[in-house]
Amino acid sequence: MMTEKETATEKIISDAMANPSPAKSMGDPGITPLSPSHTQNDTDQVPSGPSFVVVVAIDFGTTSSGYAYAFTKEPECIHTMRRWEGGDPGVSNQKTPTTILLTPDRKFHSFGYAARDFYHDLDPSESKHWLYLEKFKMKLHTTANLSIDTDLHAANGKRVKALDIFAYALAFFKEQALKELSDQTGGEFDNNDVRWVITVPAIWKMPAKQFMREAAYKSGLVSRENPEQLIIALEPEAASIYCRKLRLHQMVDLSSKGTTENGFSPTENVGSVMTQGDRYVVVDCGGGTVDLTVHQIRLPEGHLKELYKASGGPYGSIGIDYEFEKLLCKIFGQDFIDQFKIKRPAAWVDLMIAFESRKRAAAPDRTNPLNINLPFSFIDYYKKFRGHSVEHALRKSNVDFVKWSSQGMLRMNPDAMNSLFKPTIDHIIQHLTELFEKPEVSDIKFLFLVGGFAESPLLQKAVQNMLQGRSRIIIPHDVGLTILKGAVLFGLDPSVIKVRRSPLTYGVGVLNRFVEGKHPPEKLLVKDGTRWCTDVFDTFIAADQSVALGESVKRSYTPAKPSQQVIVIHVYCSEKEKVGFISESSVKKCGTLRLDVSGTESSSPRREIQTLMQFGDTEIRAMAVDVSTGRTVKASIDFLSH
Repeated sequence: MMTEKETATEKIISDAMANPSPAKSMGDPGITPLSPSHTQNDTDQVPSGPSFVVVVAIDFGTTSSGYAYAFTKEPECIHTMRRWEGGDPGVSNQKTPTTILLTPDRKFHSFGYAARDFYHDLDPSESKHWLYLEKFKMKLHTTANLSIDTDLHAANGKRVKALDIFAYALAFFKEQALKELSDQTGGEFDNNDVRWVITVPAIWKMPAKQFMREAAYKSGLVSRENPEQLIIALEPEAASIYCRKLRLHQMVDLSSKGTTENGFSPTENVGSVMTQGDRYVVVDCGGGTVDLTVHQIRLPEGHLKELYKASGGPYGSIGIDYEFEKLLCKIFGQDFIDQFKIKRPAAWVDLMIAFESRKRAAAPDRTNPLNINLPFSFIDYYKKFRGHSVEHALRKSNVDFVKWSSQGMLRMNPDAMNSLFKPTIDHIIQHLTELFEKPEVSDIKFLFLVGGFAESPLLQKAVQNMLQGRSRIIIPHDVGLTILKGAVLFGLDPSVIKVRRSPLTYGVGVLNRFVEGKHPPEKLLVKDGTRWCTDVFDTFIAADQSVALGESVKRSYTPAKPSQQVIVIHVYCSEKEKVGFISESSVKKCGTLRLDVSGTESSSPRREIQTLMQFGDTEIRAMAVDVSTGRTVKASIDFLSH
């Protein structure tokens, strides 16, 4: 019998089209559905597992990261991490920048403000040997064929393994959190007493979600032997859980001006205003991505049900940074900016920090200009590079809304700043508009705006204009920490999320009896006088179908050839809802089950092989059982192409 690992590392056939008939070329005798192929959906009550003393959630963000925790004995009391050293002017929060610094020999050096400040203080001749990374989380979203070997680029242009960087970051958070827990409890805190929760965007594809789990194993956060010690939570789901518990004095209701609008008192919570069947949208606007989810409350327990599959895209606030960079290229030339980033990486980081604090000052009704400090080395390097001054470049450029102020600053008028926001906000509004047109998304009572970017008055105004009062727009006070606190609540009670929508269609490859006129002739396979249709995709669950967490779907098969010694079942997935054959271009192989039935006789003329797929948090487990002997084989579905 193959181990899970061997099964997992089997090559994923990425493009079935290269092989007209995968089943024929694999030479597997194959399986055929037993008629009737029963499907029953058992939702096993997932056992709660070992008891943990504390739940620690890590919000690993594109631009900033942090952790929060709660002891299971006092679940109401959520602690956010201690204050970090070296915060930025004009940016107050409990999170630290998602920046990491490695020494020239690629050892972990520091994370967050500490990494940024140390890197900044290095002499330029030295700093070019150090590896500094920021905003690297987006790589998991944008890489098409993500694998364990995917690379990232440091600021100096050198390549590093993404898995190492993510593992270093998680190890850093593990160490910080355990240190803080040890100080709190007055003794060495044992990692086995912690249930860890890591949040990821809901729109991430399965490989990216699995990548996060692999990084957690590598970092020593949890071991492969205890996968249930780590929950991968979806960011908007975490936000959703937290938002329902908000008291009205803990949020801003953009749709009302008075405090007791609609007769609510400030201490009532939103959850008590929400009634059975209420639908609400969570718009999670972060640094890298925007995630939209639609939930419905199911009482009495107040479980959440997802009504429409998560949607969104890479429309986070870093889009504004890219627009600023494009503006600089327009004024000073792309060639100069590219050179400057490589040759003076620390000064570039400085410039972006200066931009960040002005970005936060942008507002729809602002009339006075925003000044951005240009680092001395920018002015100096530009003169060396071009032979004329920054001031000259600004005068010469046809960008009329950016001026040079005598104090050595870029002076942007508010319209100029607002235009940097426009492409990103337009994307979000377009997406929201499309979402609200879906039939599943009618009658939305609340819209929760969460995530760091939700603090932007420009974004808030745009959402208000779009909704025209159709839903109440609610923004939690500590909007940047909403996901973190919700993730802790989720870790304390994972059963609160009951129904999700499957992002993919899953099935197995089977043989069916060939039917003339129904099946394509090129799929005909004749074995021992029996005419089979090969490459048939037998669907277990279709994309966008509701799946209860922990639900398993069963199918029964029988070997196409009774004398088979080893039964091989290939598991496939596709983003398309309706799939007929495993040879279609959208279909990827994502797992294999090998069941050795040699040396055993089946009492019935047709041996029954039961195949089961269980849908967990971000993991899907498959299992095959030889009913007559009880032999079983298990595999985790593997989405990372090797």
